[in-house]
This record gives sequence, C-alpha cells and structure tokens, in this order.
Amino acid sequence: MHFDCNDKVTKKFVSLQAFHNILMKKILITGASGFIGSFIVEQALQLGMETWAAVRASSSRKYLQDPRIHFIELDFSSEAKLCEQLRPHKFDYIVHAAGATKCLHREDFFRNNTDGTKNFLNAIVALAMPVERFVYLSSLSIFGAIHEQQPYQDIDEADQPQPNTAYGESKLKAEALVQKSKLPTIILRPTGVYGPREKDYFLMAKSIKGHIDFAVGYQQQDITFVYVQDVVQAVFLALARGTSKRAYFLSDGNVYQSETFSNLIHEELGKPWWIRITAPIWVLRVITCIGDFIGRTTGNISALNSDKFQILKQRNWRCNIEPARKELGYKPEYDLQRGVKETIAWYKAEKWL
Repeated sequence: MHFDCNDKVTKKFVSLQAFHNILMKKILITGASGFIGSFIVEQALQLGMETWAAVRASSSRKYLQDPRIHFIELDFSSEAKLCEQLRPHKFDYIVHAAGATKCLHREDFFRNNTDGTKNFLNAIVALAMPVERFVYLSSLSIFGAIHEQQPYQDIDEADQPQPNTAYGESKLKAEALVQKSKLPTIILRPTGVYGPREKDYFLMAKSIKGHIDFAVGYQQQDITFVYVQDVVQAVFLALARGTSKRAYFLSDGNVYQSETFSNLIHEELGKPWWIRITAPIWVLRVITCIGDFIGRTTGNISALNSDKFQILKQRNWRCNIEPARKELGYKPEYDLQRGVKETIAWYKAEKWL
C-alpha cells in the first residue's frame, strides 16, 4: 500500500474513524486529466487507493504520469457504451469531476454536463454497481446572481437557484439527476477554484505581468475563492464521512474585494509597473460579444464569452460553508494570500509566466 503519512491532507484523515474504510478501496475519477481531477487522482494514490482515471482518447495525460494509475476511457454520450466500458469493473467510490466549463454553443453545456451525467448515473445503476459513495463536483454558479443588494448576504442551501449562465443551468439540471439517483450521492459546490495548472485565473496573472490590470463594474464586488487542494480535501472528507443526498458549498471561508486578487498577484510577480483599468459593464458586454464571434468563426473557445460576462458582472459570490465544516469536518488550509503565493510560484517554475 502506498501511504504517505507526510501528506498534509492525509494527516487530517488519519484522525477520522471513517477514514480507514477508504484505504485499499477502488476509486474511479472522471475528468481525471483536468485541473481539479488530476489533483484528486494524486490524493487517491497517496491514500493507497486503487486509482482509476477516466479519460478521453484525446485527453492529455501530462499530469497523470504515476505508474500506479489505471486508465479507462469512457464515452459519456451513450449510456449503452458506458455500460459496455464499465461492465468489467466494480468501483467502491466514484468522483464525477468531468464536465465542460466553456463551450462554443449553449447546447454543448447540456450535452456534456447534464446528458453526460445522466448517462453515467444510469449506466452505474443498470450495472448494479455497489458504489459506497458518489461525489459530484458541481458549482456555486448554479445559484446565479442572488442577494445582489448591499449589504450582501451569504448564498445558502435554502436559497432558490437562479442560474444566469448556460453552464450554471446545465450543472443545476445535473444536480437534480444526481439527487434523484438511487446511488448514495453527495454534491460539492465550490466557488472559484484556483491553483497550479488552472488556466482561466492564469490569464489575470499574465495580464498583470504585461502591466495591465482590468476590472469591470463600479459597484462593490464580494468575491470568494477556494484553493484546489482544499477542494480535494472536501472530496475525500465527503467520501469518508459524507451523508447521502447532501450538498455543500466550498470556499476558503473568507470574502474578498475585487482588487484583492490582483494585488496579491502583483506582489508575487515582484510588483511590476502596471495600469489599473476599471471599465463599465457595457464594455465587458462588447468584449464578450466579440469573443463569441471569434469563437464561432475560428472554432476556438474564447475565455471572454457570454457565459463569462454573467460571471464577471455578478457582484455577490458569498456562500455559507458552515454545513461543510460541521458535517464533513472541512477546514480550508489556504487563504488567498497563501494560495496565490503557491500558484504564482508554480506558474513561474513551469515557465507559464
């Protein structure tokens, strides 16, 4: 068994009685080649689990080099194909982190995030796979722009979701399928996830290194973040002691202003000279429309698109993580200052910056 007692997240689990049920179990992680998925794979290996990474044939395996990883190709477009691909296997735990965060067309979000999840759940149930826990990675974005009047309130599980993006709508529909499933499911709803390997927030660091800090809107914006390793912590706490049919928000427990992230990045980059531009919302609307046009013309998805417009203009990203603290024992270890420091150091080491 490969068990790293020096790993910080692993140490947390050792004190949990339920943790011992995880050791030596078989886990399937979808979206394993992605940003969050690749870190979940690493933690599963450190916990000594038989780790299966679900990937597409075209997926990069750059961050999946450990020889202990078992690979399985899954086609989420077809329940029948999934049954065929999954039939030879039985998994104790499943973490469903696969999904699309950017798409050229609205319907692609639903095809990937909603229909893909439906086919996956149906296949697992059809095969009568004895899954002990199924953790689904959703998003705070399912709630959309609520509590936007100051003073802002925390978004809470009792609130009615009002997604204002195709991404949020597709994840909310997927959540409904997960909740209705016969499987013992747990949903995690992280706010903005950042860290090494992440490419969207990286664009801000790249812009600041290029001497431009661009913000949108003049109304106060309360932002929340969660470092990728804290998301991983929550995933394995959910596997170890989560209650079926529960959903939890994830952040680092703090609320930041819109310029805080920029200031920390600027500091870690050595404080290069910069110009700070705050533009009205309509400027962002124009930019994202141009991004949509370029995306449709070239076939390359722009980071600044209509879905991103709704996300960037939203003013309130506060959320209540107390249920995750109390029920899972979730204790975020990374505030924004520590997380940005490690993230920028990684970008530099990997020559992204």
